[in-house]
Amino acid sequence: MATLRDIKRRIVGVKNTQQITKAMKMVAASKLRRATENVLNARPYAKQISILLSHLVTEEDRNSNPLLFERKVNTVAVVMLTADRGLCGGFNNNIIKEVTRYINEELKSNEIDHLLFCVGKKSSDHFTKRDFNIGKTYPGIFSSLNYATAQQIVDELLSKYFDGTIDKVVVIFNEFKSIIQQKVVVEQFLPIPIEGNTNKDRLVDHNYIYEPDRKSIFDYLIPKHLKGQMWRMLLESNAAEFAARMTAMDNATTNAKELIRTLNLTYNKERQAAITKEILEIVSGANALREG
Repeated sequence: MATLRDIKRRIVGVKNTQQITKAMKMVAASKLRRATENVLNARPYAKQISILLSHLVTEEDRNSNPLLFERKVNTVAVVMLTADRGLCGGFNNNIIKEVTRYINEELKSNEIDHLLFCVGKKSSDHFTKRDFNIGKTYPGIFSSLNYATAQQIVDELLSKYFDGTIDKVVVIFNEFKSIIQQKVVVEQFLPIPIEGNTNKDRLVDHNYIYEPDRKSIFDYLIPKHLKGQMWRMLLESNAAEFAARMTAMDNATTNAKELIRTLNLTYNKERQAAITKEILEIVSGANALREG
């Protein structure tokens, strides 16, 4: 049974932990504001450039451009976005579970190979120790996230896509919804999923005057679209991470407060029991002396 000294030490230890989790919550909250602003700024650009491509695409583009037409899939590149650190609830585990499910249920069951691109230290640590095909890892990027990182990832994917190493690219990441909600999303990256405007149903060409020609504009926008989408996904994951960490640290602080309350009750009960025992011993000794 724990002594009063042990309980007192544990109370002090939990209080110290509570101070740490409270500080980590405040740090995450301050970083979340900036990360949220970045996401909200990136979403309209990514959306509008996608809409513009859908207005420019033709049926000929869909059949001739290697970044658009669906080819036979032998190998799928799975790009996963996790955090570099833990202490953010189920943020990392949810991605790892979804990647594992996707590979086992949707790829291996259809005899399709996979190639993993692990963005974030947690995914790198997890999958490099297990029986998975690793294409490349990007640990430690979220400590100083910048647009050049998105360009680097896209260039690597395009290189392997053009040389036939991979036939399809999907990105699995946490989409930022709110402080208390992050949604795991599986999004196709290559071939580019441009929503269905064709020659028949897209906006009539004579509504626009293209300068330079339509195809030049289309070819110019495609790499910007890919890098913009990857940058948006990185920002989504970064904001979702801070939101998850803020929520996790808030829950940890609340749990520490409840644990301190419980330990204080236990300490007081033990102290009362010790005092009662001492009183009984004194009374018993006094009675024994009186009888003697």
